[in-house]
Order: sequence, then structure tokens, then C-alpha cells
Amino acid sequence: MTSNDTRNHIIQTGADLIGQKGFGATGINGVLTTAGVPKGSFYHYFSSKNDFGLAVIDAFAEEYDAKLDRILNDTSRSCLDRLRAYFDTGLDTMTSCEFTRGCLIGNLGQELAGQNEAFRKRLDTVFQGWEKRFERCIEEARLAGDVDKSIDPADVASFLLSGWEGAILRAKVLKSTEPMERFVRVFFRQCLGIA
Repeated sequence: MTSNDTRNHIIQTGADLIGQKGFGATGINGVLTTAGVPKGSFYHYFSSKNDFGLAVIDAFAEEYDAKLDRILNDTSRSCLDRLRAYFDTGLDTMTSCEFTRGCLIGNLGQELAGQNEAFRKRLDTVFQGWEKRFERCIEEARLAGDVDKSIDPADVASFLLSGWEGAILRAKVLKSTEPMERFVRVFFRQCLGIA
């Protein structure tokens, strides 16, 4: 492995373990053992566990941003179909992990935002980026006449992000996609005026 490959491997392994156990319960030794990397490698790439955690957030956000862009910027579909595709992807992901993971950024926000200012700021930046992507898609739908012209895309995007993150949390607790499905129904009907 190249130096960059090793760093990325440690980050991906850490992201998987943090997704399963949380940040606090994920030890550096566990990450390195699972990754099959010696301890010295960790400190070559990261100055501390917090530095590592911020790198995990950045890597996940970069990957998720690209996924959001693929879905929400797909001009071969209407904006409403793009939003449906986004929700369908989330439902499939929740089912495939058997309700054990949820959203890594949401999980870290719940665990760390009140404890660590650097994490809080980084997580907020990620959420703001997602919200802006939703806002652009909703604005495009509004301009195309696919949703009520009177809606405020920024408000609807903020509601989408907060509500969807909450629905993901509830789905984990219930071990069912029902809260997510309910959110999608209410979102399209009440926020966008789509039957």
C-alpha cells in the first residue's frame, strides 16, 4: 500500500467501527488491529484520536457529498424524482445494515457536538453543505412549477435534513423503516404539496 492508501485504509476502517460502536467506544488499537496496521502508522498520519475523528468526518463527508451530487444533480430526472431517489437510497442503506448504523454524521453529532467544539463546527459545516444541496434541488422544483411557488426552499431543506436525521434515529430504535417512510410521505404531502 502507498502512504495515502494506508491513511485511507485506517480512516475507512475507523469509520466502519465508529459507525458500529460510536466514537468514544472505538479505540485506536481496535482500529489498527482491524486494519492490520502497526501503531506507529497511526501517529504518522494523525496527531491524536480527535485529529483522526475529524479526518473520518472529512472523508465520509467527501464521499457522501459526491453521492448527493450524483443524485440531486441528475438532470435526466425531475427534481421530485431526485428527492425520491435520495430517500430510497437511505431506506435501502438502513435495511442493508439491519438498522445498526444510521447516518455517521448524525451519530457523531448526537455523541460529540455537546462535548467538543472542533467536532461540532466540522459536523455543522457538513450539515450546512447537505442542506444547501437540498435547497438548490427544491428551488429548481419550485421554479419548474413542480411544487407550490410559495414555499421557502431554505426552510424546506432545513426541515428535510432535520426531519430525515430524526427519522433515521427512530428507525434504528424501532428496527424498522416505518419512521423514515412516514417522514417521506409527510414531507412530500405537507411540505411540497405532492399527493
